[in-house]
Amino acid sequence: MTTQPAALSHLKVLDLSRVLAGPWCTQMLADLGADVIKVERPGAGDDTRHWGPPFLKDADDNDTTEATYFTACNRNKRAITLDMAQPEGQALIIKMAARSDVLVENFKVGGLKQYGLDYESLKAVNPRLIYCSVTGFGQNGPYAERAGYDLMIQAMSGMMSITGHADGEPGGGPMRMGVALIDVLTGIYACSAILAAIEVRHRTGEGQHIDMALMDVGMAVLANQAAGFLNTGKVPQRQGNTHPSLAPYQTFETLDGSMLLAVGNDGQFARFCEAAGHPEWAKDGRFASNTLRVKHRDVLIPTLQAVTRSRSTAQWIALLEDKAVPCGPINDIGQAFADAQVQARGLRVDQAVTRSQPVAGAMASIATVASPLRLTATPPVLHRPPPALGEHTDEVLAELGLDALQVAGLRQRGVV
Repeated sequence: MTTQPAALSHLKVLDLSRVLAGPWCTQMLADLGADVIKVERPGAGDDTRHWGPPFLKDADDNDTTEATYFTACNRNKRAITLDMAQPEGQALIIKMAARSDVLVENFKVGGLKQYGLDYESLKAVNPRLIYCSVTGFGQNGPYAERAGYDLMIQAMSGMMSITGHADGEPGGGPMRMGVALIDVLTGIYACSAILAAIEVRHRTGEGQHIDMALMDVGMAVLANQAAGFLNTGKVPQRQGNTHPSLAPYQTFETLDGSMLLAVGNDGQFARFCEAAGHPEWAKDGRFASNTLRVKHRDVLIPTLQAVTRSRSTAQWIALLEDKAVPCGPINDIGQAFADAQVQARGLRVDQAVTRSQPVAGAMASIATVASPLRLTATPPVLHRPPPALGEHTDEVLAELGLDALQVAGLRQRGVV
């Protein structure tokens, strides 16, 4: 991360989204240098500001009233409060949209039309505007009017049906993922679509409407599992930490815990067998190819398990590291951030908090995860930490030409 100008420093983004999918998209744009203005409800703000515990800590290790959830997807943005239900608020958003390159919103289908803030209305004001709508089910179809949350999409898309232990096993049953991954992936897909639309605008001079749906993304990221069903008609089932198409590709018990062994080809398997002291396994007629290993998984896995218990996790990692056999520990999140590779890559970012907002207390810094985008010439930037509610309202309104007296009047009328 750097403070130098970045890839998208020429773009202005109006962020009318909240919770995770939309804000994840706009944080990606902000990390790449775009000037992102986040618009929130006066007095309340984004729902995730209140989704705690856990809450941010002040300098004395006491909880503030600001949930850590919000900080995951709102770095590098400027935050204003604005009541779009009031005509004056609508007028200000229209004025900002006229100056923006991109607008991202995640209201229910048709929810912004009543305010004159839908795509067609704003296109008339700014034909170059790229307008990205993020909803649960998209702009059309029988479920278009429904609200959509990540957990609902994980269930409806089939993702939960392939996540967790098989029925009949201890802890068996459908399981949600430990992160709202459909929301995050929707944000990433939305960012990709926006960048594509910007490229098109270079050629045509015009913006366009982007229709992003969590359900669409949930289905798309089923990846090989969807491909298997579509081409065979066989419905994939849950199978815990094993892989439907690879073996051995799962967790194994060790002398002091567990490890992950991810063998993706026959060469890796042969090298593992050699290192484990059993080169004959790679020549066994039941295990000589990946397809055979999958077929004879019920024999292979107990055979390997008897050997993996003979060494500690660290010993296995050390043994296999120089043999190009993927093997690693099963870390908790604390162990992951303490990992030497994670630290070497600078994946923890601590940003100083300079604002004097009551919600922040005496908090000195906010920690977030660094952008994984590593561009050599135009790397991600760090402009500012996740903002306090309305922190930049006066600043942004001044850029629109409003003086202090006008802003005070808006505040008195509850517009900002």
